Amino acid sequence: METWFIIVTTLCISALIKSLFNLILSPSSSSSYKNLPPGPATVPVIGNFLWLRKSFSEIEQGLRDLWGKYGPIITLRIGHRPAIFVSSHSIAHHALIQNGAHFSDRPKPLATVKIFSSNQHTISSAAYGPTWRLLRRNLTSEILHPSRVKSYTHARQWVLGILIHRLLDSAEDSSAKAVKVVHHFQYAMFCLLALMCFGDRLDEKQITQIETVQRAMLLRSSRFNMLNYWPKLGKIVFHNSWNEILRMRRDQEEVLIPLIEARVNVVKQRGQGNQEEESSVVAYVDTLVDLVLPDEKRKLNNDEMVSLCGEFLNGGTDTTSTALQWIMANLVKYPRVQSKLYEEIIGVVGPPPPLSRGGEKKEKGILLVINEEDLHEMSYLKAVVLEGLRRHPPAHFAPPHTVTENVALEGYEVPKGTMINFMLAEMGWDPKVWDEPMEFKPERFLINSCGNGEGEGEGDGEATVVFDITGNKEIKMMPFGAGRRICPATGLALLHLEYFVANLVWYFEWTAADGNDGDVDLSEKHEFTVVMKNPLRAHISPRLEAKG
Repeated sequence: METWFIIVTTLCISALIKSLFNLILSPSSSSSYKNLPPGPATVPVIGNFLWLRKSFSEIEQGLRDLWGKYGPIITLRIGHRPAIFVSSHSIAHHALIQNGAHFSDRPKPLATVKIFSSNQHTISSAAYGPTWRLLRRNLTSEILHPSRVKSYTHARQWVLGILIHRLLDSAEDSSAKAVKVVHHFQYAMFCLLALMCFGDRLDEKQITQIETVQRAMLLRSSRFNMLNYWPKLGKIVFHNSWNEILRMRRDQEEVLIPLIEARVNVVKQRGQGNQEEESSVVAYVDTLVDLVLPDEKRKLNNDEMVSLCGEFLNGGTDTTSTALQWIMANLVKYPRVQSKLYEEIIGVVGPPPPLSRGGEKKEKGILLVINEEDLHEMSYLKAVVLEGLRRHPPAHFAPPHTVTENVALEGYEVPKGTMINFMLAEMGWDPKVWDEPMEFKPERFLINSCGNGEGEGEGDGEATVVFDITGNKEIKMMPFGAGRRICPATGLALLHLEYFVANLVWYFEWTAADGNDGDVDLSEKHEFTVVMKNPLRAHISPRLEAKG
């Protein structure tokens, strides 16, 4: 025991001395770092260590406390290099849109990130360059192209049927006073994204296995932040934690690789002309099989496919289910908004049909759903979804950017490689841009035919939504990021949210569990996304028209 203690102590002292020398001799102490944006003074090593220990919510609150003193662009010392945090719409637009080529790189991957991204072989983590362009272009052209998105229409109908009947089963459970919806939303999104990823309707056991390994990574990843500060030392001192990370990765591979290999066989059969009708759907894995990495002149290996599939599943399931729960919570909290939305829906498609139980195959239990073409006529629905994303963005921080060369920003010098973080929630809550920003007011997105906001000229014409979520002309909020690194699935996410919100409101009336709408708790907590601290529990009643 004493020998082990001496070894660990010696390693810690050696690492501390090395860090002090790095701090003195590194570029961060050179003249190139002297005109950074302002920020609080930090004690070398100790200050960095303390910031590294903080959770996202603690860092976010700390930044809010600093805005008044330092302004909307702040420098913190987190890790070995300074990190800049931006909460200003105009500064974000200048960096990401007007100067996007210089602000589109990613930081070098942390030790733990390397494991789950196959050393930056995912779209979100890849360095700005040929590999990133290839992976992103493949996703946007092969899976997110409008014609391909339309080909998944039956998948969305199938998943909606599963969700409706799971909600009905929970609502009819005599022991349940209200339905806890979060797990139903997550399961439905996993069903949909798994089908898009692997091309098959997986059974409940397979979906549960995928959901288990993916969520384990999401929910536990923050526990391993300390391992990234001194990775070589951490692998010795925190041996058990490193083993846990590697075990999580193995679990993910054991679940996903058989699904990937099965799909690779489908692609081979398709190439040989042996394609069966049920395999005609193009899955995300299909598009990865023949990709050739431009820098390495080789195809993707299984490890990299696992990382890309994991990214695809996480990017489309947890974020969408989180946003869906926030929107439905606000529709419960504000019955007026829900009623107005329902009136718009039945004005377009009429009242809902009777609900059928559907026997063993529950996906056949819904006779009719709101078609995706009908969504284009529902302006208030679009406003509700946008307001949900503004008020409750699933992520409060955009994935960090780095600059590809020395650049100027707001009169400050930003050296090459500096990390830039954009505060998504702060931009959507800025009282200088949004009136009563903490209120849920979908009407703020509506413009009538006379060009006035809904609140300024009701009755003067049909209201529509005219809002650029990409921020290309002007950034007012950026729940999906902005610029060249904007989420490539923005359009798909909006479609899924509009589709599920519309159908859930069409078939059910949603009311608070305790009968008091004002008591819906909208407090937050940070997981992979920013979720409801107390998940939504609601009474779900079939609409009178749908009871049959």
